[in-house]
Amino acid sequence: MICKPDDASECFLRAGRIKALVMDVDGVLTEGRISYDEHSVELKSFNAKDGFGIKMARTAGLITALISGRESRSIRRRAAELKIDHLFLGRYDKRNALEELCRAAQITPAEVCYIGDDLPDQPVMEAVGLGIAVADAAAGLPERSHLQTETPGGRGAVREVIEFLLFAQGRLASVKAAAVASH
Repeated sequence: MICKPDDASECFLRAGRIKALVMDVDGVLTEGRISYDEHSVELKSFNAKDGFGIKMARTAGLITALISGRESRSIRRRAAELKIDHLFLGRYDKRNALEELCRAAQITPAEVCYIGDDLPDQPVMEAVGLGIAVADAAAGLPERSHLQTETPGGRGAVREVIEFLLFAQGRLASVKAAAVASH
């Protein structure tokens, strides 16, 4: 995890207050490619490491949510497999979706970690307690985030964030052990 040099302790403090993990999909949970089969069905590839990380987040009691500008059956399927708590698809106003999530989950934006990769994610990243850009985020976004992953989107960046959050909260070892035991 890459933190701005003068903000390292602040990053850990912010991570310690997080109750919800909110993610964009394309470019965060996937590499950002959008493919179609011969029947025009959208295909997406998700990383299993991120999936197990989300299981660890749920084991730790973190609220999970996806906010995407795209509506997709493949996203819905993956969200169901991972038991994502809140799903906001086809939402171009991601900030509004964040506000809905906070009301529904009875949390504040300061208790949210948001992972994004492109400019539509910026308003949410600036509103939350911990905004994180993936390693291959669009130019300008990392400068507006608190942290940046070392791993690109779709290749384990979400898992990297989850392990950082749990480490900062002093729960990484116990959550890993519980997740493995229940797998």
